[in-house]
Amino acid sequence: MLKRAPGAMLLVAGAACGMLLAGHSPSSAAGQIGVPRANTLVTPSAYVSLEPVPRSRMFEIAVVVKVREGFHVNAHEVSEQYLIPTEISAELPAGFRLMGIGYPKGTLRKFEFSESRLNVYEGSVTVRMKVEALGSAPLGRQSLPLKVRYQACNEEACFPPVNLPVTAELQVAERGAAARAVHAEIFSPRSR
Repeated sequence: MLKRAPGAMLLVAGAACGMLLAGHSPSSAAGQIGVPRANTLVTPSAYVSLEPVPRSRMFEIAVVVKVREGFHVNAHEVSEQYLIPTEISAELPAGFRLMGIGYPKGTLRKFEFSESRLNVYEGSVTVRMKVEALGSAPLGRQSLPLKVRYQACNEEACFPPVNLPVTAELQVAERGAAARAVHAEIFSPRSR
């Protein structure tokens, strides 16, 4: 058991833990009464910009990450080297190529556990992925597996990092097939 260190930041390191606590004992924040589990603090959803997606066509996948009220996650561009960034990864099946990922800017906020302001996401953030359906993309209904990696924190402590799966569902059509834009509330130029 570690003793409290007044005014000092205590970093409990370890491959499985990755928790940052300020002036608290190193017991797991998720194990304390009334404290939620780290994997319940973020809800990701995936949306595709076209229906259907023709072969040999670029499209976007938006991963909307909703962070529970009273919590935040580190932004993709972290303000301190030891922080764990929010990242979206894709293990795309044959026939799809990832062309790029665009992360939103975070907000600089000051918290009790840090001496400096940290770059974080709160509320709802949207990460956009540019993907190409190659000429060899399988036709019909496809599921593209994605992962959201984040470390959630509240005003006093950070929880262990989490990897949450999320799936983008889409319909692949022949090259040149008519496609319509969908989810305008997410993919419109104003929502960028």
